[in-house]
Amino acid sequence: MKRVGVFLCWCGSNIAAHVDLDRVQEMSEDLGNVVHVQQNKYMCSEPGQETVRKAIQRHGLDRVVIAACSPRMHERTFRRTVEGAGLNPYLLEIANVREHCSWVHPDKETGTPVAIDLVRTAVAKAVQDVPLQSSYAGVEKRALVIGGGIAGIQAALDIAGSGYEVVLVEREPTIGGRMAQLDKTFPTLDCSSCILTPKMVEVSQDPRIRLLTYAEVESLAGYVGNFEARIRLKARSVDFVKCTGCGDCWNKCPYRTPGEFDLGLGKRKAIFIPFPQAIPSKPTIDRDTCAYFQKNGKCQVCKKFCQAGAIDFEQTDEILEEKFGAVVVATGFDLWDHARYGEYGAGEHPDVISSLELERLLSASGPSDGHLKRPSDGREPKRVVFIQCVGSRDEAKGVGYCSKICCMYTAKHAIMLKEKIPDSQAFVFYIDVRTPGKNYEEFYRRATVEAGAQYIRGRVSRIYLRGKQLVVVGEDTLLGQKVEVEADLVVLASAVVSRADAPQVAQKLGFSYDNYGFFTEAHPKLAPVETNTAGIFLAGACQGPKDIPETVAQAGAAAAKVVRLFAKDKLETEPMVARVDPEHCAGCQWCRPICPYQAIGMETLTERPGGRRVTRRVARVNTSLCHGCGACSVACRSGAMNLLGFSNEQLWAEVEALCL
Repeated sequence: MKRVGVFLCWCGSNIAAHVDLDRVQEMSEDLGNVVHVQQNKYMCSEPGQETVRKAIQRHGLDRVVIAACSPRMHERTFRRTVEGAGLNPYLLEIANVREHCSWVHPDKETGTPVAIDLVRTAVAKAVQDVPLQSSYAGVEKRALVIGGGIAGIQAALDIAGSGYEVVLVEREPTIGGRMAQLDKTFPTLDCSSCILTPKMVEVSQDPRIRLLTYAEVESLAGYVGNFEARIRLKARSVDFVKCTGCGDCWNKCPYRTPGEFDLGLGKRKAIFIPFPQAIPSKPTIDRDTCAYFQKNGKCQVCKKFCQAGAIDFEQTDEILEEKFGAVVVATGFDLWDHARYGEYGAGEHPDVISSLELERLLSASGPSDGHLKRPSDGREPKRVVFIQCVGSRDEAKGVGYCSKICCMYTAKHAIMLKEKIPDSQAFVFYIDVRTPGKNYEEFYRRATVEAGAQYIRGRVSRIYLRGKQLVVVGEDTLLGQKVEVEADLVVLASAVVSRADAPQVAQKLGFSYDNYGFFTEAHPKLAPVETNTAGIFLAGACQGPKDIPETVAQAGAAAAKVVRLFAKDKLETEPMVARVDPEHCAGCQWCRPICPYQAIGMETLTERPGGRRVTRRVARVNTSLCHGCGACSVACRSGAMNLLGFSNEQLWAEVEALCL
């Protein structure tokens, strides 16, 4: 007979206010194998944990059930508790009475029976529990950082600063990301390049950081401490060893095309560096616009003028296969396509631009050398209308969430407009103003008081052209009347959205993402930078809209997690993994494509029934790769696949307990 102890947590009033714990205790005491039941106001507290340890020793308990909150919150806590009392940590069960009962049932009459069922099933499962033992694996103390924006740069510097090797992979020809496209940052109005460029240079000069730009991670296999990445270095048609970055090639190139870095507002050459401070400061040939590749080799001007002989038109992509112990994902964000608002004339009227396009027009390294001009005719705009929440908080056309940074960068633009053009006037149409940060409210007031920006609470219904002037039609909801504003320039605060390929990246790397394509953390409070795949961490706006200070802080947190991981020579692996019964395995391989972690292989068994030598193929689980998701167990037709900790016998015991 097993000796089960049941511990009921009040969780303050979270559980006790909605569940009659005395009734739950009475029921628990009547269950078979239960020899001790006890209540505690806060079971997760140190005194609460001490009661569990003492009860295990005093009553000889060999199974423990904690009726409290979600296992995601405190399962590790209570596993350490029972282990400290000499019990195998996997002989513990958590009955989630808070999230699955008290938080969804308003009164004790409805909540108590549910709590009783949850405890009954947990006890039934605990009786079937068996001790599990962890194994250990080595750690490859090298980190892979994917994304070279400010988040990836900060994470790489922090990891390298702790003495570990880092490989930083960026898909563009230069690092810097979105921050490199900004002119100034709020709320201090620091020059964005002045802040970012020293960090970019530091990355390029750190001997522990290997910088791979114009590259992409094609696949990631393995497990925490032992990942294997396949990285494609795209052909630049420039030999970086020979190239000196002198600039003769791009200065002599006769072909120009709209530049991606300037969002099409300016032009670049077919061989180019994206911006003057780019790192690395060596060029890349865009084969889609280069005449050599598009016109059968007719143009070789860059090669003729390259004294170093660095131009290599025959260069091909290079594949690298590298091993890493941890991965930081910092792939950044995109801006919502405001052309979906046809009534705003985006794409039809050249003087309706996005906030990021305004940044490039304001930047000294931008297409107009920092002189703000209307894209249509080059005139200096005197009246500028800013429209907030274009795509944000709009489930009908855009996304339902707030993009978090728009209110602040619009205030920044209003201040910068006044600095550039003193006799200008800014108008801001908004729903409400959100300033959730240090000195943000003061910065917003600076925009309204010092810069004189006129904030109009209301939505814009349409924008049309009257002569050479744009007319913005909206509503002032505070006055309850229609508003028309003539404008030289209209700036749309487009929503921050996930990158278009974010779902594919998440699937490639093996972690989850939400309905909007942002990468999902393991726990929003307790594990905000971890993913559900051990050893892979998140940093920056790939997880959701963030400003620069929050992005840098999260990058540092992700780096700290990596350093903590690398501080160990061996890692303990999770024992709750799939296991194959070779006697029942039919070798059908249905489990293999189901496994999201590629943890299932095949092996050949040799048997001698009746003296005959017979070989057959059966499934084999790589326990280092397995994450215990249970998908293979469900797919197995012959019932040969089982999940330790959630075996078929344990689950049937829970079902039978509910049928009593």
